[in-house]
Amino acid sequence: MQTNEYIQHGATVREHRINVPLDHFAPHGDKSPQIELFAREVIGATGSDVADCKLPYLVFLQGGPGGSGPRVGDFGSLWSTKVLSKYRVVLMDQRGTGQSSVLDAVTLRDPLFSDPKVLADYLSLFLQDQIIADAEALRRYFGVEKWSTLGQSYGGFLTLTYLSFYPQSVTESFVTGGLAGLTTIDDIYRQTYALTAKRNQTYFARYAADEKTVREIAAHVEDTEELLPNGERLSATRLRTLGMNLGMQGRTDMLHYLFEGPFVSVGGQKRLNQEFLSTVSADVSMADRPLYGLLHEAIYAQLNAELTGQGTNWSADRLAAATPGFHLDANPLDYSEPWYLSGEHMYRQAFLEDHALAPAVPAVDILAARTDWRPAYDLDALAANEVPVSAAVYYDDMFVPRKLSMDTAERVGNVRTWVTSEYQHDGLRAGGSHVFDHLQEMIKD
Repeated sequence: MQTNEYIQHGATVREHRINVPLDHFAPHGDKSPQIELFAREVIGATGSDVADCKLPYLVFLQGGPGGSGPRVGDFGSLWSTKVLSKYRVVLMDQRGTGQSSVLDAVTLRDPLFSDPKVLADYLSLFLQDQIIADAEALRRYFGVEKWSTLGQSYGGFLTLTYLSFYPQSVTESFVTGGLAGLTTIDDIYRQTYALTAKRNQTYFARYAADEKTVREIAAHVEDTEELLPNGERLSATRLRTLGMNLGMQGRTDMLHYLFEGPFVSVGGQKRLNQEFLSTVSADVSMADRPLYGLLHEAIYAQLNAELTGQGTNWSADRLAAATPGFHLDANPLDYSEPWYLSGEHMYRQAFLEDHALAPAVPAVDILAARTDWRPAYDLDALAANEVPVSAAVYYDDMFVPRKLSMDTAERVGNVRTWVTSEYQHDGLRAGGSHVFDHLQEMIKD
């Protein structure tokens, strides 16, 4: 165990490093291989006042999968200007991210992972059940009986796991854009594809010229080799994944700026300019966050297998082939059919074109076929839940569909929802203090 402490803009920040089992649930799990877990504790006091700080703890469950805890310049403005006057905040780097035994494009090249089965088994230990067991180890390390949780996006999935298996450790839970659908991945993706199509239609209605530009770029990269700064080829399939921006509050308009002038002429030949390629590369490459791609369908796997007896089987690919506007082999210049940017959908072809993900594709194939998953949720325990939960549900959320979130709210005890059309999926960040403060008021009311 290791601690580092410093003052940052009027707050005391303590960096904690503890060892946790790689597999909490293996026989004699405490004696299994260990990994390092990193967490940043933020206290809204300095000097002698720190010892007198008796505020309750709040642990942040980051979105993702594969997301590390926030790094900000001023923790006093994190989610709410009031947060440090009400809580000691714990920002945990989920296993495999940030400073917690990171899995990235470099560490995944370890010869240990040359066998796809070995890598698949290893990756399966970086999902909801193990992350929440890590959180429990961290809570015990801090010596607190209970703490509050705040879960953004995938952090809401983690919240449901916490309430399923360790409700006695939770005082209250706040969820933002993360009441997971308790159904199969195909049911979820059918809805997210429909919502993403709607966001495309709204975007192209606002920026009418962009639809033609997007189609022309998609056709161009199929006929002309355009390389991203990291040496990867840009394909129409990877271009589609820029549609992730359509689900974020401030990034839709930034997408327009990207498409307003992508082409230049070189020797009389149409080419994509360097600024466009550099910006696209930063968006579509997963070199710094491979777990986001590698585990994305796996976060739905346990319930999918329980309900269907089947694996996820590259659901995004399968459903794209049956969903107008998302056919991966469609001709973008055929204006009789829609051609849409995609959302939070992970395509096998895009994995093969990403240098960070391509070596791990055989392991993901194994995960996609797997059915023997450890439960991520206990539906009976959730139905009987007594921990107060307040949840922001975004009306047009294209990543976590409102209908499914409301269905989940009906199935989980003691949940109060705030349905709002004021924000997109990133409302916790984009909404300043409003979202978190409102959820707190709901708990108190």
